[in-house]
This record gives sequence, C-alpha cells and structure tokens, in this order.
Amino acid sequence: MNHVDHVRLIERGIPRDGGGVWAEFGAGTGAFTLALRDLAGPDVEITAVDEDSGSLHSLRASIERFFPATRLNLLREDFTGALTLPLLDGILAANALHYVRAGEQAALLRRWSTYLKPGGRLIVVEYDTDVGNRWVPYPLSFASFGALAQAAGFKSATLLGKHPSRFLGGFYAAVTSPA
Repeated sequence: MNHVDHVRLIERGIPRDGGGVWAEFGAGTGAFTLALRDLAGPDVEITAVDEDSGSLHSLRASIERFFPATRLNLLREDFTGALTLPLLDGILAANALHYVRAGEQAALLRRWSTYLKPGGRLIVVEYDTDVGNRWVPYPLSFASFGALAQAAGFKSATLLGKHPSRFLGGFYAAVTSPA
C-alpha cells in the first residue's frame, strides 16, 4: 500500500470540515498518520501513540517533511494502557487491534470510548479475517469488529473501504462512534 491507498481507505471516515483533535493508536512510522493529516487538513491536532521511540522519530520526520506546520504530539506509550489525552474528535487505529488478545479487545474499546467527545469517531483498519498468524495474532474481520464494537457500547460499524493484500486476503477500514 502507498499513501494514496491509505487516504482512499479512510477518507470517508474523516469529516469534510477538517481539523479537530485526533489520536492514532499504534501509529508506527506514520503511514496512516500522514493520510489522516492529508484528509483532516492543516488545522488538525494529532497525537501519535506508539511504544517504539524509533518509529515515532521517523513519523515526526515524515510529518515535518510533508506537512511541516502540523500540530503533532508524540506519546511513547502502550496504546492499551490508560492514556492521558485531551477529549478527541477521533481515534484512528490502523493495524493495531490485531495485537490485542481477543478477550481484551472489548474492554479496550470501552476505554477508547471514554477518550472521545460526543459524536467522536473510531476508525479502524484491520485485516478482513478472523484467522491470524504469528505476525497478526488476533485479527478481526469486518463482521467480527462490528459485533465487538456493539458489545463495547459503540454504534453499528460502517464499512469505509477495502484494499487487497498479499497477506491474509485484504484490509478493510470501518468507522463507528459511541452509542
């Protein structure tokens, strides 16, 4: 996948008016952070959360190169822990939930809902399968994510898009918000 693919996958989930306060959980080197910034525009404030300081350093360099005026906060933390964040307009979790044990995913989504403003959005990007491997241990198909989100107090998930992958068939992006 490239930047255009990342943008296309999540673009229907980002409000057209742009801006806002967002967090990306499991941001890594920032492929989807760049897509979020591209879509949300120059007035967005993004907090990128990841445990790997090297990845966050690379993310900062990419943002400074492509979107130098972006308000970017880096938080070197485990996104599954309790985080100190401002109230968010949105959370993006791209290829992050599949690292969380299946039995712990609902509790994590409930915690995430407390970070969101009323009407806030949760956008996930995941492999569209329920069968994992050692690199993607706990994947969630779109159907499984929808059921999990509702069990965790979110509204029905809406499919934003799909993209093929050599690994595990393909990706989907979905959006939901607290009920």
